[in-house]
Amino acid sequence: MKLTIRRYRWSDLDTILALHQICLAEVGLFPGDGVYYDDDFPRIQEIYLACGGDFLVGESDGRVVAMGGLRPVDTGTAEVCRLRVHPEFQRRGFGAAMLHALERRAMELGFHRVRGDTTLNQEAALALYERQGWRELSRQRVGDLTVIYGEKRLVPPTPLER
Repeated sequence: MKLTIRRYRWSDLDTILALHQICLAEVGLFPGDGVYYDDDFPRIQEIYLACGGDFLVGESDGRVVAMGGLRPVDTGTAEVCRLRVHPEFQRRGFGAAMLHALERRAMELGFHRVRGDTTLNQEAALALYERQGWRELSRQRVGDLTVIYGEKRLVPPTPLER
C-alpha cells in the first residue's frame, strides 16, 4: 500500500476529526483526561496554515488514513501536532513517512527545530520519535498520564542527498 501526502483541504475536516478520535481512543485517551483536546480542528486554517505552519494528510487508496500539523512556536521552531495514523494502517511506515514529510516541510518553511509531545502510553509514537532522532526534553504528569516532550534539530540534506 502506498501513502500519498498532500496539504489539508477544508473538506477533510470531518474525516480528520474522526481519525483523531479513533487514534486517541485506541491508546486510551479521551475527552476530559487533561491531555485530549480537539478545539483546534475547526480552526486549522488559523492555527496552522495562516500563521506560517502547515497541515498535511496522508491518503491510501483514496482514503485519509494519516495526518499531522506544524504550528510555529517561534521563528526557528515548529511544533509537530496531530500526528496520527489510523490503527488499521499502522505498522506500514506511514507514521515515519508523515513525520519525515512534516520535518521536510518545516525546513522549507525556515524552521531549524521541531518539537512535540506524546504520552508514555503511546508506545508506537515514542518508538517512532526515537527512531527518527528526536531527543526527550522533559516529562510532566497530567492527571493519570505522563506527557513526554521532545525535539529534533533539523539538518538540511547535503546536495548529494537531495
